[in-house]
Amino acid sequence: MLKKNLSRLLRFLYRVEVHGLEHYHAAGERVLIIANHTSFLDPLLLGVFLPDRITFAINTQIAERWWLKPFLSLSHVFPMDPTHPISLKNLIHHLHSPSKTVIFPEGRITVTGSLMKVYDGTGMVADKSGATILPIRIDGAQYTPFSRLKNIIRLRLFPKITLTILPPKQLSVDPALRGRERRHACGLMLDDMMSDMIFASSDYQKTLFSALLDAKTIHGGQHTVAEDIERQPLSYNTLITRSLAIGNAIKKISAENENIGVYLPNSTKTLNVVLGLQIFNRVPAMLNYSTGAKGMQSACHTANVKTVLTSRRFIELGKFTDDAEQLAKVVNLVYLEDIGAKITSLDKLIALVQMKTAAYWYPYSAPKATNPAVVLFTSGSEGTPKGVVLSHSNILANHKQVSARISFNAQDVVLNFLPMFHSFGFSVGTLLPIMNGMTTFFYPSPLHYSVIPEMAYETNATIMFGTNTFFAAYGKKAHAYDFYNMRYVVAGAEKLHESTRQLWSDKFGIRILEGYGATETSPVAAVNTPMFYKSGTVGRLLPDIQYKLESIEGIEGAGKLHLYGANIMQGYYLHDKPAELVPPKSIYGEGWYDTGDIVHVDAQRYVTIKGRSKRFAKISGEMISLTATEQIINDLWADEQHALVSIHDEKKGEQLILLTTYQAATSKLLIKQAKGTPSLNLPKKFIIVDNIPILATGKINYPQATEIALEKYS
Repeated sequence: MLKKNLSRLLRFLYRVEVHGLEHYHAAGERVLIIANHTSFLDPLLLGVFLPDRITFAINTQIAERWWLKPFLSLSHVFPMDPTHPISLKNLIHHLHSPSKTVIFPEGRITVTGSLMKVYDGTGMVADKSGATILPIRIDGAQYTPFSRLKNIIRLRLFPKITLTILPPKQLSVDPALRGRERRHACGLMLDDMMSDMIFASSDYQKTLFSALLDAKTIHGGQHTVAEDIERQPLSYNTLITRSLAIGNAIKKISAENENIGVYLPNSTKTLNVVLGLQIFNRVPAMLNYSTGAKGMQSACHTANVKTVLTSRRFIELGKFTDDAEQLAKVVNLVYLEDIGAKITSLDKLIALVQMKTAAYWYPYSAPKATNPAVVLFTSGSEGTPKGVVLSHSNILANHKQVSARISFNAQDVVLNFLPMFHSFGFSVGTLLPIMNGMTTFFYPSPLHYSVIPEMAYETNATIMFGTNTFFAAYGKKAHAYDFYNMRYVVAGAEKLHESTRQLWSDKFGIRILEGYGATETSPVAAVNTPMFYKSGTVGRLLPDIQYKLESIEGIEGAGKLHLYGANIMQGYYLHDKPAELVPPKSIYGEGWYDTGDIVHVDAQRYVTIKGRSKRFAKISGEMISLTATEQIINDLWADEQHALVSIHDEKKGEQLILLTTYQAATSKLLIKQAKGTPSLNLPKKFIIVDNIPILATGKINYPQATEIALEKYS
């Protein structure tokens, strides 16, 4: 009777919903229930809403709380210390009998809002007992005063709480593993189950604007989420209102589902434009202005862009007048200043009313989650740039994958200097923060090497995303205290050099977390985290990402990586098929993305990049990794910049050419210092340059480097 009354009370107060009870009934008799630990309410919620009389393997100290004891009487209690061997042995013995037993693998209530450390001991219990594992996600209780997130996120008295029961699983461990290795493997598998559970129970089948409205509800309309160098912070309410106002204006000069070019810098106004387009089902096509007029014209042709939004102030300050004039010959160039002048006080009032009532009208006009949300263009490092079409659900799925592995909260400040036309800067630097209550601070250029560290210091930034090229430059220019507040510094887009890693470790006490991805993966596919870090790798593949390795002749212990998952793009726009979506497909079937990268993936799903398939040269019948050789040179001559390319050779098939800023570089010196490296792997010809050509994204511009090599040696 008490259980029924508590159920009614909790449903009334917290609108509790339970999903997946069929999985509970399918789990069998001997079941180990694993759940994330969000608050002191968790045992009560599970005890009340799960059928049968549940046994709780609960921390001894928690079980002694006086106010919790009456509620624990609803269930059996198995007091234990997850770090104590005797407790674990007793629990294993208990699970050999029919029982539904709940354990919180983290061993404590989260103080981050995300998953915390999962104890290996819980995995060992599952392994030794042979019990079926039933994952349950508790969501919403972290926002109650019963959580431990006071002053971290906005707490509310009665938030909605959801219990999601996922399909039962069995722990399958390699029989050859013994002792500590087996225990660690069990813990890792259990951790994967927990992070997979978090992702699988997350709602990413919605539009970006719907997710923004949800974030506003969670964190409050007055919570600051965006700021730029004009130093006028935007709250959720202001951000949404301004986006609606600009969206209403653009709607009058565009058509639904139309690709609209965005030729703007990193700023809150650009964010308003992007969101304004998406709200009314227009698709922003982010133009890479570093490619010049010719590159932007090509991109507009590829995505069938007829209208491009820009700003006179941006054109003037960026000295893009000639580019803008050339672009205006093929598209309708519309200036934000002209649009803004036509927005009246009545228009602003309408936008304010729309913001206040969005939860009621937007669901009826919202596009599908699978509709295009943005068109981003590849850098063209392998030929003609392609348009990459990402849907709303692609981007949100990737956010949920990342958040299942890395904890961030409403106190975090992201310093976003990567341009929005870059997938890293758009999806991770811009949208990830605003969808999760963080503040993103826009800085217009990553090339201001002395200013960026100062901005990190001034804004109290806690998170930065960038490339090796940029981090190496910031590290040299920065004061040792500039990055005092940083929690995460994540590198991607190019290989992180050991010299850069060491510089940041020695000078700032910061471990750079290297990740991996592509525009086509929305963009993150793998990343090192504070809990799962392996030097020399780009981290573990994220939840819900499947992979296959295609064998490549002449390469042992690695293969070409193919990926499949909810974050894989909708498809390409190709130059010869403008605005015609070509879905991803590889030798493994529809929906698979061929990354073109040669990698090794170990048993724990850590990815080691060996190079791009096009970054291998065949010399005298041997496959030579340009990436590996370039890394050797970077390690030897760490204070200089280098780019290794290959060109045709009549005798040996191909030859290696090194572009370098090291004035003293010679073949003889390199062979002497690179002891143990076969001479076949080393370049014999050198081109001394003042600067290595790089793209706006921070990557080395290998096509341009190859052109320089061809001019000199072809």
